Amino acid sequence: MTLLTLGFDTSSAHVGAALYDGAQIIASAHEEMARGQAERLMPLLEEVLAEAGKTWADLDRIAVGIGPGNFTGIRISVSAARGLALGLGIPAVGVSTFEAIALDLQGKTPAVAGPRGQAYLAPADRAPYLATPDEVDALTASDALAFATPPLLAQQIARAASARPDPGPRPAPLYIKPADAAPSRDAPPVILDDA
Repeated sequence: MTLLTLGFDTSSAHVGAALYDGAQIIASAHEEMARGQAERLMPLLEEVLAEAGKTWADLDRIAVGIGPGNFTGIRISVSAARGLALGLGIPAVGVSTFEAIALDLQGKTPAVAGPRGQAYLAPADRAPYLATPDEVDALTASDALAFATPPLLAQQIARAASARPDPGPRPAPLYIKPADAAPSRDAPPVILDDA
C-alpha cells in the first residue's frame, strides 16, 4: 500500500519538510534558522504540498521528528503533528533522529550534535545517551559515527514513517537529558495587604 507521507522536523536550528509517495521524495524544503521555526513551519508545509500539486486532503500520514535535539524545537513539531493528525483524521508517526539516520547507515552509530561539543548517541548495544566531547572526538576520529544531516532529515523521517506497517502511539518528544531551563532560585514575591 502506498502512503503519501508528509514528514517534518524542527529539532535543531532548522525547519525542514518532505513529501514521500512511498517510492520517492516528490517535494522537499529545508531552511536553516536559529529562531522562528514555529512561525515558519506551517507555511513551509503548505509550500511543499503546493510544489507537489497535493493538498492536505491527499495525505495518508504525518511523520514528525521527535528528537533528540532542541527542547523547544521538538515541542513545536510534535505539537503541530498531533494537531494536524487530529484535524485531518490521519495518523501521526513519531520518528527519532536516530531511526531516521539509521535508514542510510553502514555499520556506524547514529549521532546527533549536542550542546558544548557533546553528542547524543544511540549505539546498538545500549540506550541512547549524551556522550562527552572527548568520547565524541575519539569516535569521530575512528569514523564510527553517522551524524544527522539537517537538509536530509525530513526526507529520512518521511521514509521511515512510511515504512512502518503500524503508526504506533501518538508522537512524543524524545529527550535524552532534562531541559537546561530551571525554576528561579529567587524567593517568590511577597504580596502585601493594604488593609
